[in-house]
Amino acid sequence: MKYDISAPSLIDTTIDLPSSKSMSNRALIINALAGGDKVPENLSDCDDTEVMIDALHNMPPVIDIKAAGTSMRFMTAYLSVTPGEHVITGTERMKHRPIAVLVDTLRRLGADITYEGEQGFPPLRIKGSPLEGGEVQMAGNVSSQYISALLMIAPVMRRGLTLRLTGDIISRPYIDMTLWQMGEYGAEAEWTDHNTIEVKPKPYSRREYRIENDWSAASYWYEMVALGNPDNCVTLTGLLDGSKQGDSSVRYIFSLLGVKTDFVEDPTGQPAGIVIRRKRRCVPRLEYDFLNSPDLAQTFVVCCVALGVPFHFTGLQTLKIKETDRIEALKREMRKLGYVLHDVDGRELYWNGERCDPAEDRSIDTYEDHRMALAFAPLAMTGETVTINNPMVVTKSYPHYWDDLRKAGFNVTDR
Repeated sequence: MKYDISAPSLIDTTIDLPSSKSMSNRALIINALAGGDKVPENLSDCDDTEVMIDALHNMPPVIDIKAAGTSMRFMTAYLSVTPGEHVITGTERMKHRPIAVLVDTLRRLGADITYEGEQGFPPLRIKGSPLEGGEVQMAGNVSSQYISALLMIAPVMRRGLTLRLTGDIISRPYIDMTLWQMGEYGAEAEWTDHNTIEVKPKPYSRREYRIENDWSAASYWYEMVALGNPDNCVTLTGLLDGSKQGDSSVRYIFSLLGVKTDFVEDPTGQPAGIVIRRKRRCVPRLEYDFLNSPDLAQTFVVCCVALGVPFHFTGLQTLKIKETDRIEALKREMRKLGYVLHDVDGRELYWNGERCDPAEDRSIDTYEDHRMALAFAPLAMTGETVTINNPMVVTKSYPHYWDDLRKAGFNVTDR
């Protein structure tokens, strides 16, 4: 399937964003460990959350989490402390996404985990039982999801957990969000110094819980506003000032590209969301370290190139182990459009304005990666029709994306 996307001349719309996938998946694990009999409210309806809901509700002998990387990491830890034996597997791509750092750490804590295929990669066979806990080290520079997975099960360990992180710590805001959500359920977990987290052996408490809407999803609407008519105005519901979501940094980064964010309230004075407009001039060049928010990188690569803003982005080392190798995917698709990007050891990406002849076929391949479709579709705001191959990959995080574009006046047709 392919979608052809063309943009309206003016956008003035209100979009009800999807719920935060990151917060939903953490809340589901914590709620299950708390023995909650009522799921959190406003859960994401994306693929990654749906597979976790199904796994936690049914607990089949073989759990297929498909392409959901977050679910693979979180469920691996959860199954390690939950009585029973399960095999957890996923798509072919998932079977090539590394998980040894998490498995090795869980094993050091006493978890019974064996590889069913290639060493260091799913599928895994896990025999769950209570873990003693104690003190353990883990690399902090691979994936914060490994760290979050381990932290969330720590309150049910007999001795709790002291976790020392080695090397650079990436996506620290996501770790902070995990600690905050754990605290919302009564856990005692905190940083004791710059690289050490201590979690007390205190069981979670049951409670009602509501999920915020997704700042990551907001990034694509920011991109549309940055690329479009100065009179465009987009209202995004359910976003909170002071959010613990790491990707809430999107509002600051886009301010450098001329987009202004205003928080608004409903008639009762409660937070209702944000209004975004293009109000300022762009910086002539953008340099940014995405170590704490790597999922925003694709959005800003595409947006900067379309605006003609040279960039140098660092902190991108985790992009190679996402749904696809996002560094190579961005370079390949941008070359199709006539732009030459360069990377440095798979950790940095830059564009100095270099151009090349565009390809005859400029349809965008998505590589089974939702964020490729989500980030490239806003290029339609430049006046060109954008063709997206395999567009339904967006269901991984933003199932109603194409419907929301149509609501905003975009013409989205399949062929």
